[in-house]
Amino acid sequence: MNKEEIIKIFKDSGAMLEGHFLLTSGRHSDRYLQCALVLQDPVTAEKLAGELAAKIPKDKIDLVIGPALGGVTLAYEMARQLKTLGLFAERENGVMTLRRGFVIPPGARVLVVEDVITTGGSVLEVIEVVKEKGGQVIGIASLVDRSNGKADLGYPLYSLLPLEVVSYQPEECPLCKKGLAPVKPGSRKLTPGVQGL
Repeated sequence: MNKEEIIKIFKDSGAMLEGHFLLTSGRHSDRYLQCALVLQDPVTAEKLAGELAAKIPKDKIDLVIGPALGGVTLAYEMARQLKTLGLFAERENGVMTLRRGFVIPPGARVLVVEDVITTGGSVLEVIEVVKEKGGQVIGIASLVDRSNGKADLGYPLYSLLPLEVVSYQPEECPLCKKGLAPVKPGSRKLTPGVQGL
């Protein structure tokens, strides 16, 4: 698939939104990608993950891990595509950790996945979990790279859809200066005026 075809899939699913958004990183943006809307369809999830998996050297991966919540479905589908285990890390008392009996064997070669990377904060937390358990991070994969290749996370980054999407610190946000309140997608219903791109 080319970039235009991938963007069409996101638009058709309603996953590309326009409005005023509070991102997980704490930054604000006028665009948001709600990958859960793309990944809710197993056929589409399989197709997108297959395209992403094709970019990754398969012989080097022992398991795939992503952060809860955005990376859970993608970690599972990427693991299925790569014929390996799929885990997720989650926050407990504000700290990213492994729970639910998940184990990263020492020396395991691990692919860290995330649905959307903006600053890479959640990915970096998962990388620390992998390293603490003795795993070896071999790369990072994301459906969308909002940094358009600018995020330096210390490992090879494989992305299906690199995009240049502007984000702002809250004190610099032009939408806040206009008096528009930001919406945190996923935390409540989208407000009127928030539209699919």
